[in-house]
Amino acid sequence: MKGSRHFRVSALLSACVMSLIATASWSQSLTWLGTLGGAGSVAFGVSADGSVVVGYADDAAGQVRAFRWTASGGMQNLGTLGGDRSEAYGVSANGSVVVGWTENDAGQYRAFRWTASDGMVGLGTLGGNQSVAFGVSANGLVVVGVAENDAGFSRAFRWTASDGMVGLGTLGGARSVALGVSADGLVVVGRAENDAGQYRAFRWTASDGMVGLGTLGGNQSEARGVSADGLVVVGVAENDAGFSRAFRWTASDGMVGLGTLGGAGSVAFGVSADGLVVVGFADNAAGQLRAFRWTASDGMEDLNTTYASLLTNGSYLELATAISPDGRYIVGAGYNAATSRLEAFLLDTVPEPASLLALGAGLVGLLRRRGKQ
Repeated sequence: MKGSRHFRVSALLSACVMSLIATASWSQSLTWLGTLGGAGSVAFGVSADGSVVVGYADDAAGQVRAFRWTASGGMQNLGTLGGDRSEAYGVSANGSVVVGWTENDAGQYRAFRWTASDGMVGLGTLGGNQSVAFGVSANGLVVVGVAENDAGFSRAFRWTASDGMVGLGTLGGARSVALGVSADGLVVVGRAENDAGQYRAFRWTASDGMVGLGTLGGNQSEARGVSADGLVVVGVAENDAGFSRAFRWTASDGMVGLGTLGGAGSVAFGVSADGLVVVGFADNAAGQLRAFRWTASDGMEDLNTTYASLLTNGSYLELATAISPDGRYIVGAGYNAATSRLEAFLLDTVPEPASLLALGAGLVGLLRRRGKQ
């Protein structure tokens, strides 16, 4: 009687576990985010929990506007500082702070920081006429980007409310751009000219200043993203054959190329908090641009293949531009066959079914062992 009861309990719990596994594997989803009434949109940032996506979209008048998207509110137009255009490129971990650039009423580009309470606030320049924000720390307090100095040169900057906009220098040349920042705001990455006028990916800290990360054998490189702790940098570099290749850099291994999807080039745009998952876009064997995800175990995978079941006939994911800290959510742009346009997307990958099955099998085994005691 006791053994029969344990068997029935184990069987019931096994069924529940397997049901949860099945439900979880079904919950992978692809959401097309629409536009602001115009022809297209592109996403460039996602909050930690995937609930907020930012980027830019065409409005009904054909003007480009920065947007903030939520599942409940849809795509919100963040406006401008008096000009015709704005674009959003980064968002804080909780989704409350958005950064990017906008035109002012004089038609000049200005980096902005947006919050619901203050709206769009310009961050100024380094003495010149233009600035653009590309990244923001997890808490929304540090903003990085590029601004024109009083000599008319573009320089990477790091902005805080207390210090304002501070230039980060170059690698010996005239220009630099900051494109990413660590979660705590202490590590900045981007590209800078060296004394030969070649762009090099850099990693900046207050203690070491701007340090070049080299190339893959060619003449140019650019850092696009950095892990939460600032120890892993990703981007694109020229190899010795002159082709662009996505890279992942660490102090121990240096710059390592991540390959392609069978074509000529690739670009890494974003990286998970732990530095283990990289996203971007690459040419496939047919010369088509496709979104990818890279891990050390699986290499570079085409998201269109991995998540083919989520794509309606004719739709495809072209650009992966950002990934949530835990690696679950990926955003970018692709072709939405239902609307016949380039459109921002939010991909919820959830845990892979294989890992869920392994977890479920372990739980079932444990339950059965306990049932025999």
